[in-house]
Amino acid sequence: MWPPADQVYADVKRNTRAAVLKLIEREREGELIDKTLLKHILDIFIEVGMGSMDCYERDFEEVLLTETANYYKRKASEWINQDSCPDYMLKAEECLRLEEERVDNYLHPSTKLKLLKEVENEVLTKYENDLLQKEHSGCAALLRDDKTDDLARMYRLFSRIPKGLDPIADCFKEHVEGEGMKLVKEVAEAVEAKKEKDSGKPSKDSGTSYEQQYVRQVIELHDKYLTYVGTCFANSSLFHKALKEAFEGFCNKNVAGSTSAELMANFCDNLLKKGGSEKLSDEAIEETLEKVVKLLAYISDKDLFAEFYRKRLARRLLQDKSASDDHERSILTRLKQQCGAQFTSKMEGMVTDLQLAREKQQNFDEWRQRKNKQLPIDMSVTVLTTGFWPTYKSMDLALPAEMVEGIAAFKEFYEDETKHRKLTWVYTQGTAVLKGNFDPKSLELVLSTLQAATLLLFNEGEELSYSEVQERLNLQEEDVTRLLHSLSCAKYQILVKDPQNKVIGKNDKFRLNVKFTDRMKRIKVPLPPTDEKKKVIEDVDKDRRYAIDAAIVRTMKSRKVLQHQQLVLEVVQQLSRMFKPDFKLIKKRIEDLIARDYLERDKDNPQLFKYLA
Repeated sequence: MWPPADQVYADVKRNTRAAVLKLIEREREGELIDKTLLKHILDIFIEVGMGSMDCYERDFEEVLLTETANYYKRKASEWINQDSCPDYMLKAEECLRLEEERVDNYLHPSTKLKLLKEVENEVLTKYENDLLQKEHSGCAALLRDDKTDDLARMYRLFSRIPKGLDPIADCFKEHVEGEGMKLVKEVAEAVEAKKEKDSGKPSKDSGTSYEQQYVRQVIELHDKYLTYVGTCFANSSLFHKALKEAFEGFCNKNVAGSTSAELMANFCDNLLKKGGSEKLSDEAIEETLEKVVKLLAYISDKDLFAEFYRKRLARRLLQDKSASDDHERSILTRLKQQCGAQFTSKMEGMVTDLQLAREKQQNFDEWRQRKNKQLPIDMSVTVLTTGFWPTYKSMDLALPAEMVEGIAAFKEFYEDETKHRKLTWVYTQGTAVLKGNFDPKSLELVLSTLQAATLLLFNEGEELSYSEVQERLNLQEEDVTRLLHSLSCAKYQILVKDPQNKVIGKNDKFRLNVKFTDRMKRIKVPLPPTDEKKKVIEDVDKDRRYAIDAAIVRTMKSRKVLQHQQLVLEVVQQLSRMFKPDFKLIKKRIEDLIARDYLERDKDNPQLFKYLA
């Protein structure tokens, strides 16, 4: 008489299971086994369950998973001690591949995820930190040595385990920020060394070439690690965030006494002006401009960039130094997309102004012909819209008679054409070309309007004192000193100064240097540079106060009553697209608005503000 089937199963399963597990271990060690036989045996476990997986899972799978965990626990502890990080990952990737094959060959498909989870836990989860921190081959070393294949493998492996990518993203962020800080340090040292070398020499734009190089290197760094995010890290949002935070970390540091916002504005200026040091094709310029605008996303003081950029743009447009209108409009379009229409509205107005000014000049020339007005000088006028352009110093310059006649003619033309608009002349931005008849030879002098007006005082060959020059020009002392220094003490000494030294004094006397000459036929006489940076920062600080005031009033108008902390948070949120508001400054502006009766404090709770309509 045969024993019942379940009795037979109970007697055989233990030995069968042990034999199957032994065969699986031998296969893991590289031996060839009969996979078909194994599959038939395992099918019996499923068939005994009569349509249910209980027997397979309880009597075989549970033990398989335990044995698998023990096997890889032993293996992983050996590998972590003897292998480098890349070698360990190769073995981990291979064993995961083989376990998947094992399921396909003879295990039930339902085992796949459970089996892989055991392997991942023993091989990856338990040793992640040890693996990533291996001294000469861990994550930092792979990034340092540009091992892109190994980094991609690391991403593939650790994306399999919960939060497995977080430590890699942290390591990536730390590495990128470290590379950026290295660039900041290098340029600071280079600029400092150049200053020491040039000490005692006339000051130029110290460090400019190094700072230009710095922005170029930051662009290259961004290109490199953005490619890493795409190729090694499968465009993961976690790694995009790490890259963003790394660049924000070092891009908002001061670089050799300048902000990245200023350096980026200077870099763009160098790209866009005639004769800049960046000799690139049109396509390369477009590509570089796009990359600079991408970097701007990491700068917290975008308003500072905007103001520096606007100053440089004004100079390019007014001095006819812009290499291409198309490039100028192209970068403004990109800035508009990145930062909003308000960011570029003034700059776009400036570019449009120049176009309109050319038409206006053409109309002026035609009007003169119609009216038969002959002027003693060739004259072109650029009409600007006050609100778009940086504020320029206004002065009541006493112009030479030749210039006065031209200005009167243009004023008459403008008033004929335009009603209810007032012209204000900005002499500081004008240029003039004078012919200088010196004893050795005649020269063409390219000067500012103020320098030209100064030289024309000496047309009669007389000697003039400092005070006489000041009186005839009707200018302030600092302006007169600057002008006379540029004409008598700098590179081109067109005036002779008595006494002959490099300092302008109020008792000095000046006369035309009739023996002046130069190997060139046409020379440009520069004015001493002014501290433009200080003025830009002052303007931006003033604009920020207005922006904070507006944000506070806007918020309180809609909310009527608000706690101090909530008000500050909402103001920061509103303004953070353009700059990072200082909490102390917000508090100061709130106090100022209370004093001006825009808000009031609650009588019972001083932390609560009410809006006063």
